Amino acid sequence: MSAHRDTAPAHCAPPAANTISAAPVPVEDIAPSWKLLTTLGVSGAVSGLLIAALYTALLPMIERYKSNELHSAINEVLETPARSDTLYLVNGALTAIRPGGDEAKTAPRVYRGFDRGGAPVGYAIEAIGPGFSENIRLLVGYDATRHELLAMKILDSKETPGIADGVLKPEFTGQFQHAVVPVVGVKASPKAPDKGTVVMITGATISSRAILRAINNTLARWQPLIAKYEAAAPAAGTR
Repeated sequence: MSAHRDTAPAHCAPPAANTISAAPVPVEDIAPSWKLLTTLGVSGAVSGLLIAALYTALLPMIERYKSNELHSAINEVLETPARSDTLYLVNGALTAIRPGGDEAKTAPRVYRGFDRGGAPVGYAIEAIGPGFSENIRLLVGYDATRHELLAMKILDSKETPGIADGVLKPEFTGQFQHAVVPVVGVKASPKAPDKGTVVMITGATISSRAILRAINNTLARWQPLIAKYEAAAPAAGTR
């Protein structure tokens, strides 16, 4: 029987691992901060110039639209006068003479309407007051002889849609026709008709009061100025 020779396992060296060399990561060039700021600055300047150029180009169209809107509102609150003259407030007094320079654009003004016979029918006066959201801008027709409103029209309002926009509806604005000044707001229709009261809109009392306050404050300012002008001006006014 042959002897078995125990052969010790040979100690073999482990296979060499495959060495993978990592590729160098490219480093992106980062622009200096001053270049970024310069780019942003130039972009902003160009955008600003484009906006300014667009506004300048559209300005005549915007001015015509505003003028037509105002003319239409004057006709509405003065019940379609034959003509209307612009009166400017200069040095504490009303004058039909247009002031010069920048004052021609900035001077407060009212519009005096006349019928076909040349008799005055009233004044169209702009009033502005803070509403619930933003200022409410409106125009009223005012009869200085009877101290009452002829009509009222809201020119601009951004009150809450669906709630406060009730002040734009005829049910509210129509109450100002022939209302005696100062106008008083009430929450419900009075039992006896009163020419000086206006029923406010439920859910929009802030907007309603804002309109009443704007009208009363504006007329309190203009009434003495108008009275002084009428005492000195001819009935037919000046063109």
